[in-house]
Amino acid sequence: MSDARGTRGFDPEEIIRVLARHGVRYVLVGGVAARLHGSPTLTEDVDVTPERSADNLGRLAAALGDLSARLAVPDVDEGLAIPLDERTFNAPVMKFTTRAGEVDVVLETLAAGDYAVLAPRAVTYEVFGLRLAVASLDDIIASKAASDRPKDRAHLPVLRQLARELASPRDAAGETHRY
Repeated sequence: MSDARGTRGFDPEEIIRVLARHGVRYVLVGGVAARLHGSPTLTEDVDVTPERSADNLGRLAAALGDLSARLAVPDVDEGLAIPLDERTFNAPVMKFTTRAGEVDVVLETLAAGDYAVLAPRAVTYEVFGLRLAVASLDDIIASKAASDRPKDRAHLPVLRQLARELASPRDAAGETHRY
């Protein structure tokens, strides 16, 4: 089944597996990260904050190529074909349409920072048999609060309540959580 952008629908497992196959170093941020922490809010994209070395960005470009990525642009349903290499990632946030759904490459999250800041505070989750670095719930909350988008403002009370419920050693960096 395809949507207007030519994707089969949202398949975060495929996106995550392709990133892993290419050895991309990143922290999972955004809605999927919030879901892993226990948020009930659904999302339709995978947001990643990559480590910014040229080698890693080259691996990210190759992974996006394998996913048939096209740059998401307004008024172009199928997205825009652009060359994908380590130089592609030249904006703070770049949205891509892929055969497995939307992928947002977020070089630096609002308020929470870039990979170098997020990674040491990330929580490790084992998902689909893969170990994922997932932004801490505090970093997700800070980023959503700073974005000041209506959908993020609506999600903040849920995330803050979740943070209160999880305020325990369970959410400590360095532990692995399995799903």
